[in-house]
Amino acid sequence: MPLPDGTPAPTPLSIPIAAVRVALALFFLGMGLYGLAAPARLVRPFGIGLNGATARTEVRAVYGGFGVALAALLVWTAAGPADPLRRGAALAVAVALLGMAGGRLASRFAEAPGSWYPSWFYFWVEATAGGALLATVTMA
Repeated sequence: MPLPDGTPAPTPLSIPIAAVRVALALFFLGMGLYGLAAPARLVRPFGIGLNGATARTEVRAVYGGFGVALAALLVWTAAGPADPLRRGAALAVAVALLGMAGGRLASRFAEAPGSWYPSWFYFWVEATAGGALLATVTMA
C-alpha cells in the first residue's frame, strides 16, 4: 500500500536492498577517488603504463569520475522508494557490471591472462556485484 504522499511503502527487504547498494557505492567511490588521485597506480596491476597527461586524464575520467558518479547513483537508488526510475538505475549499473565480467570471460578465449590477479579477481568482483545488484532489482 502506498504512503500518504503516493510513494511505495517500504518492504521488509528495503534495508538489505539498500545495504547491498550502499556497499557497492562505497566500492565505486573508493575506486573513483583512487582513480582521480593516482591514475597510474590504479592501472599498474593490469600492465598499463600512462605516458602523459592525456592518458592520465582518460583514466581519471573512466575510473575516477565514472566511479564517483556510479557511487552517487547507487546511493540515490538506496535512499528512496523502490520506484521504477530507481530500479532502472540499479538495473543499468548491474548490467554494466555483468557486461564487464562478460568482457573478461570473452577475453579468456581470445588470450588467457597470465595470472589470477587482477583479471580473474575483478571478473569475480564484477560478476558477484552485478548479480547481487540485479537481485536487488528483482526483489524490490
